[in-house]
Amino acid sequence: MTIYNFSAGPAVLPKEVLQQAQAELPDWHGSGMSVMEMSHRGKEYMGIHAQAIADLRDLMGIPENYKVLFLQGGAHLQFSMIPLNLLRGKASADYVNTGEWSKKAMNEAKKFGKVNEAASNADKNFTYVPAFDSWNCDPNAAYLHYTTNETIGGVEFGWVPDTGVVPLVADMSSNILSRPYDVSKFGLIYAGAQKNIGPAGLAVVIVRDDLIGQAAANTPTMLDYKIHADADSMYNTPPTYGIYMAGLVFQWLKKNGGVAAMEQANIKKADLLYTAIDASNGFYHCPVNKADRSRMNVPFTLKDANLDGEFLKQADARGLLQLKGHRSVGGMRASIYNAMPLAGVQALVDFMGEFARQRG
Repeated sequence: MTIYNFSAGPAVLPKEVLQQAQAELPDWHGSGMSVMEMSHRGKEYMGIHAQAIADLRDLMGIPENYKVLFLQGGAHLQFSMIPLNLLRGKASADYVNTGEWSKKAMNEAKKFGKVNEAASNADKNFTYVPAFDSWNCDPNAAYLHYTTNETIGGVEFGWVPDTGVVPLVADMSSNILSRPYDVSKFGLIYAGAQKNIGPAGLAVVIVRDDLIGQAAANTPTMLDYKIHADADSMYNTPPTYGIYMAGLVFQWLKKNGGVAAMEQANIKKADLLYTAIDASNGFYHCPVNKADRSRMNVPFTLKDANLDGEFLKQADARGLLQLKGHRSVGGMRASIYNAMPLAGVQALVDFMGEFARQRG
């Protein structure tokens, strides 16, 4: 039986990448060492590290005046690092509140300065993207922060806000590398790795040079972007194996057509699943506004919540795993990141159709 893992994160990785990592685990390229045993100062690992950065730059078209940092602490630590480094003496920052992850980022930023909620979709239970002309932005804000894709609520921005001279900061944890972005429109992009990049434990930060080096005076050394930028992400021992795995994923992406090809595949997968939900005559329901539905995380409910347990039990028996919705919202959630093949989504759609016919 083929297993399809719909987990929101840690999430499915390309089978080809896992097989390569397995083959190289005890002896990387004749070095006699596993990558997880190597000194991060040795030429073998330094080559892996540099290649991963170069490949990510290539995949995303990252301009020269941006640093790529490989850090630890996940996106959660970035919730603190961003205000510590980017407030730069200003009174406040703008935040767009579109769901659970936006709220977490906002609450953390409040510990370091004033937060202006520039926009919110709380009035409709976080099920849509607020129109840009409704935003209440502060032209003197230190930066504007938004979450490009809300993993729990399944709301995704299909456009990039134009914030003018105010630096735009984006949490791309759950849709980085799934669609092209013009990096030059952002002051800072960050992402936890465990959805579209690699295993948990690594965070990627892409930050414009002019935003580095102005951290608050009381910023701990490990939370200062300049420290990490100056040391090429090796101020302390980096998460070497996570970076190696990310590098393999970057190479896999490049071999498979890059980000543009991933976007087309993701559109096809999402359309297949949403069509099945919408055509179920109400047996399944996705609460998200159609124009703002995520291509990565598809939340849906059954017409009778008492059927949830049986749905999950039968899905598991079919090899369709990790479909239970987040504990805060319930229902179901299918995460269909880059590494999820179309065949996996088709298998889910086939099962959903059968289950609806059984129980409808």
